[in-house]
Amino acid sequence: MKYHLLSNSEMKAIDALKEYFGGAKKIRETIENMRKYEIRKRILQEKGFGEMIEDAERLVKKFPKVEDFEKKNNITYNDKFGVATAQVSGWQGAKVTHHAMKRIAENASTDGQCFVPSEFISVVALTDNYIYNGDLMATLMMVENIMKGSKFCSTNLIGIPQPESRFLELEKVTGSTFERADAGNGFSNLILKNQGTFFGNFGGIECANDNHLVYLDGITRTALATGADFFLNPSWSTIIAICYYGRDIPNLHIKISMLLSTQNTMQFRMLLNIMNEYLREDGTSPLYEINIGNGADAKTFIQCAKELEQSGIKGVSLAAHIYINPDLGMAGFNWTDNAFKVLESGTNMTFKYESDGTAREMDTMEAYFLPEDEREANAEKIGDVIYYKTLRATKDGKEFMKKGIKAIFGGASY
Repeated sequence: MKYHLLSNSEMKAIDALKEYFGGAKKIRETIENMRKYEIRKRILQEKGFGEMIEDAERLVKKFPKVEDFEKKNNITYNDKFGVATAQVSGWQGAKVTHHAMKRIAENASTDGQCFVPSEFISVVALTDNYIYNGDLMATLMMVENIMKGSKFCSTNLIGIPQPESRFLELEKVTGSTFERADAGNGFSNLILKNQGTFFGNFGGIECANDNHLVYLDGITRTALATGADFFLNPSWSTIIAICYYGRDIPNLHIKISMLLSTQNTMQFRMLLNIMNEYLREDGTSPLYEINIGNGADAKTFIQCAKELEQSGIKGVSLAAHIYINPDLGMAGFNWTDNAFKVLESGTNMTFKYESDGTAREMDTMEAYFLPEDEREANAEKIGDVIYYKTLRATKDGKEFMKKGIKAIFGGASY
């Protein structure tokens, strides 16, 4: 490129942050270690989640199997079609996830049977409590180790309060200065000047004052403490920063959300150029998945897939919402017909559910941003919403399979 995306001083700050955490090798090895079943189970027992995890292990044995559906319906697959990977959003912590598992187990032999999604998204702020008290690790344990989902994506909202001591330490390590406000009780939060609401950085647009360093710090601390390896909602500057930061950490990835996605091929090419600037030696990128925006149609999705293949960049998947929360976009949004067109063209896609298409209680964006105590109090209601999203994903996946399209679900469904 004519102009490099990062200056020498910006790379120096990012490199210093990585070294502060022990360097790429230590980060990589720690993530790998913290993902192990035995280690997570021991830690969660110590943190008081042992009974929940044991119950989850019992529940998953009752889950329905894809093979049974395939045999019952004489399913055969057309190799000329694309592969559909199921993704469901809104797994808001351990209690929510555990309740959703109960609903899946209860309905295993009914018309409401659910297959486990292959990919899971959570929009819970990465507070110290959520990261370090076992809540996130218990969620990861149930999703990754027990239900055997292929990916669990956590969301780092950089506007949440953090200990003031952390900002001071980050400034010392990186040489940067972070404009922030006193949040009380020894906490501060970044001042997000271009968003004046609680939704803060959810749209991924806040990029002032080297805030990408706060994002990198947040996901690295989370990864080291829990083994989480997939994160959502970077800003454009953070996309650049993580592509550089993670070029030698192969088990650290990000996903581009719908709110910072590609509504057209020009935006998609911008992402390709960013990835290409800091590719790993094996041709992969820390950017694992791109959500093609709700404004795109099947033709745009297929074109993006073609240009991704032509780029030579490996290991990137493309996703699209099938249904969205009633307050997230236009009423009655339904991308199902487009999904069939994409898959029947021979293009792979991840089919994602922000909603099951029904305006249920707690099926809102606001439910993603509940304070921790309110989220705990509403865990069953939110868990019900997750169940119905998963049910919708299962029903659509079955329709794909009946048409000869291979649908991929979580490992516990096989």
